[in-house]
Amino acid sequence: MSFLSRAALMALALASAGPALAQRVKDAFEVGPTVYVRALTVETKRMALWVGTSTGVHEVDLASGKLRNTFTRKEGLANEYVFAIGLDRDGNKWFGTNAGGVSRYKDGKWKTFFPMHGLADYWIYSFGQQKNGDFWIGTWAGVNKIDGKTGKFSTYVKELVNEWVYGIAVDAQDRVWFGTEGGVSMFDGKKWVSWTHKDGLGAANDENLPFSTNTGLGTRSRHDLSVGADGPATYNPNYCFSILSAADGSVWVGTWGGGVARWDGKTWTNLTTKNGLAGNIVYSLLQDKQGVFWFGTNRGVSRWDGKSFKNFGIAEGLLGNNVYALAMSPDGDVWAGTKKGVARIGR
Repeated sequence: MSFLSRAALMALALASAGPALAQRVKDAFEVGPTVYVRALTVETKRMALWVGTSTGVHEVDLASGKLRNTFTRKEGLANEYVFAIGLDRDGNKWFGTNAGGVSRYKDGKWKTFFPMHGLADYWIYSFGQQKNGDFWIGTWAGVNKIDGKTGKFSTYVKELVNEWVYGIAVDAQDRVWFGTEGGVSMFDGKKWVSWTHKDGLGAANDENLPFSTNTGLGTRSRHDLSVGADGPATYNPNYCFSILSAADGSVWVGTWGGGVARWDGKTWTNLTTKNGLAGNIVYSLLQDKQGVFWFGTNRGVSRWDGKSFKNFGIAEGLLGNNVYALAMSPDGDVWAGTKKGVARIGR
């Protein structure tokens, strides 16, 4: 397994970059031609970029771009296919795997959690933490809450609009939001509320795409995200891949075919390719320090400043058009994870 840097400043990208200060793809880092990057997390304290792939986890030095460590089952990871990376306030790194449960890592020590320990399922796709330290884990069989004081696991299934949980976000009011395969649910500590496409979540199917409960990512007895999203486009606006709590209190959701949905506390509005979004399948979401939004789609990365879009694809230096993960480093650079590797976008 390698993590090799290469210059990604092609003549086309340079020609279209505009002024010297315009944002562009600065570098790209390859992890293998058939390897998928599914999760990215920046650990500011250690100046590390954690890269979750279909073949293990890389720890990369943000300053130099050089590989520090690679973790597989040999080193203690429960499963090489990593879909989620979480950092808690104690400095633990949490890795959610495909069929391998959750592995927690800190200072060279590993601990893996399975259903026998209280975990809801072996398939893990998201993490979140509240102010009191309670830690949430999104699975394909509901969500777990690990009590921040006692470490006790609780499981919530019937409270959710759908048990297949892909995204978790905690807002400024300490409410927990869940993006699921059947809509969005929110828990305020006392009651649960849910929304679906009938409530305005996800845009209309203007392209007349075929509706599919399977995302095109493959199936088994239930959906299997372990293969690539390279099939024909389909539409399911209730299918929420990602969820983000924004600085202004709004909540953003990336949908399958319905673009990006925004909840302002009263109503849902949606952004799609008609507005300038690169693609209507939205895997990942990010808001930077300036309040600008970044969307990882099936057709590249979109930057939206509230007025206009700037899009980045393979022609601009990305290693792939399906952007499964986004992260921001302290210097403001945005990292985009695709098949083959990670690209860095900055000035």
